[in-house]
Order: sequence, then structure tokens, then C-alpha cells
Amino acid sequence: MNQLILRLLAAAALSFAALAVSAQPIELEGVKLEPTAQVAGAPLQLNGAGVRTRAIFKVYVAGLYVPQTAKDAATLLAQKGPRRMSITMLRNVDADSFSGALFEGLKNNHTEAQFAAFKSQIDALNANLKAVGEAKKGDVINFEFLPDAGTRITVNGQPRGTTIPGEDFFTAVLRIWLGDKPADAALKKGLLGG
Repeated sequence: MNQLILRLLAAAALSFAALAVSAQPIELEGVKLEPTAQVAGAPLQLNGAGVRTRAIFKVYVAGLYVPQTAKDAATLLAQKGPRRMSITMLRNVDADSFSGALFEGLKNNHTEAQFAAFKSQIDALNANLKAVGEAKKGDVINFEFLPDAGTRITVNGQPRGTTIPGEDFFTAVLRIWLGDKPADAALKKGLLGG
């Protein structure tokens, strides 16, 4: 009987050790990404992370936080509830370049009709990004979905601009990185946990 209890305790200890190892922050390009986050009071898990590279320049580190981790984009895009795309800038990027890249990502991953249907939300997103101004090296820019409100942008923990309604719009924003024509294929692979 005591032998069984010892085996169970040993198995439990190994399980906790495995959880502790998987719950460690990861670090990319000197940016530490925590294994969990909270959005709208809901616990989220880091699904994956990667570095956005444009030409030869490393632009930012991105991490995707979701309620349930998954290895494929379709499953992640279908999730409901609070979610976060966290971006930590590795260099300064002016507001026009940043919003232009996001605009291009939205356009590349939607049909003309889908893109047109999001026009007012895309305009609001552009206005929010202009309100942010230059994204400076070290800034943490979060795109968060709040179920009762919509898509919110925070910079270094401070909300910026207006909250943009529609869960479908947040999913559209995620397609910038997870869509069929992602901004960066290597980054998409990282966000999928690969």
C-alpha cells in the first residue's frame, strides 16, 4: 500500500515538474513572453511566438494568447472570447508604416467584399494607430478582444483610441498573421507553436 502511495506521489511530482517547465516564459530577441496573460478577467495561454522580419530587419516580436492552444490557424481563428496579439517593437516604426503594413495584411487575407464590409472598422483601426503615433523600440502594443466591447489597442498597458466593435473584426485582424497570405510565414509558424 505504501509503495502505491509513493508511486502516485512520484507521478504527481513529475507531472507538476512538467507543467512548471512548460509554464516558463520564453525569450526571443531579448523580449520575454509570459506563458499566460489575462484579458477581460479571462486566463489566456501563450499559443506561440515569433519575430516579424521585413527585408533583413527584425521589426517586432509577436506572441498570440488564446483560451485554448492549437497548432492550426483555422482552429485559432474559430476561437471565441478574449484573445490577445502582443507585439513588442524591436525598432522604431512610424505610424503610417505600421498602419500601412496592417492594412496590407488585412487586404491580402480577405476578398474584396469582406474587406469592404470591414471599411468602418478598418478606418477606426487606422485612426487608433495614428493616435498611437510612432511605435518606439521596446513598446508593447497589444491587440485585444474584449467580448463586451470589441478590439482594443493598448500601448505599454494604456488603452489608445476607441474600442472597435465586432468579434469578426478581431478575427480579421488575426488573419494578418495567421491567414493564407500572412505578413511573415516564419512568424505564422511561430505563432502556431512551431
